[in-house]
Amino acid sequence: MLLLFVCLILGALVARYAKSPAGIVPGINWWVLNVALPALVLELIPKLKFDPQLWFPVAAMWLTFGGAWLLFGLLGPRLGWSRQRTGALILVCGLGNTAYMGYPMIEALHGKAGLALAVVADQIGAFPVLASAGIVVASVYSGRTLQLRLIVRRIVTFPAFIALVVGIVAGLCGGWPALLDGVFAPIGATLTPLALFSVGLQFKFHPGQRQLGAAGWGLGWKLLLAPLLCWALGTAAGVDGLVLTVGVLQAAMAPMVSATILADEYGLEPALANTVLGAGIVLSLLTVPLGNRLLGG
Repeated sequence: MLLLFVCLILGALVARYAKSPAGIVPGINWWVLNVALPALVLELIPKLKFDPQLWFPVAAMWLTFGGAWLLFGLLGPRLGWSRQRTGALILVCGLGNTAYMGYPMIEALHGKAGLALAVVADQIGAFPVLASAGIVVASVYSGRTLQLRLIVRRIVTFPAFIALVVGIVAGLCGGWPALLDGVFAPIGATLTPLALFSVGLQFKFHPGQRQLGAAGWGLGWKLLLAPLLCWALGTAAGVDGLVLTVGVLQAAMAPMVSATILADEYGLEPALANTVLGAGIVLSLLTVPLGNRLLGG
C-alpha cells in the first residue's frame, strides 16, 4: 500500500512542480498497456487454477456497467441532465480502474493469488465491457454512428487480450518453462509503479458548482452501491472466499482512466468526467481498504 501512495503522490508532484518531458504520459501508458500488462497476464494466467466461481468477477464488471446505464439513463432526464452528462456518468462510473489501480491494490491486500483473480476481472470483464458496451454508450449519447467493426478490432488486437489467449493455451499445456517465466515476472512488475505514477501525472480535480450533484450521484454508485449490489449477487449465488472479495473490490475501484479518455474523445462533458475520476481516485484509496476489511480481508 505504501508503494501505491508513493507512486501516486510522486506523479502528482512531478506534474505540478517538475518539467517532465513532453509526451511522458502517452509514453508510460504505452509501455503499461502494450508491454507490462501483457507480460503480467502471461505470467499469471497459466498459473490460475480453474474455479467454477470465476464467473463472478467477470459478471461483477458487467453488472456495474449495466447498473450505471440503467440508473443514470433513468435519472438523467428527471434531473434535467444533458445527454452528454448522462453518457459521461455511465462511462466513467460504470467502468472501474481495475488495472492501473486494481492490480496494485489487490496485490497489496491479497498477494499474487488475489492479483490473478484481478486480472480475470479486468481482462475478461472490464476490458471487453469498455471495448463493446462502452463504445456503444459513447456513440449513442454523443450522436455518432456505431461501428461494429471498430469494436471487434479493438478487442482482438488489444495486446493484453492476445496475451490472455496465449496464457490460457500455455496453462493447458502445463505452463511456461522456468527460464521463460523468469522473463515475464520482472517486466510485469513494472506495471504497478508506472501505472500509479501515470495516474498521478494525470490527476485533475476542478469541480464546478454545477458538477457537484452529478459527481455525487456518480461516485455514490461507483464506490458504494455497485460493490454492494455485486456483493449481494455473489452471496445469493453462493460465491465465497477470495473470489467474492476480489470481485467486489474490483467493482469498488475508482473510475477508469480509459473511460474518461473515451468520454473526452466523444465530447461527453470531459470536465465532469475528469472531476469524477480525480475525486474517485482519492476516495477509493480509503473506501477499497475499508471494503476489504468489511469483507473479512
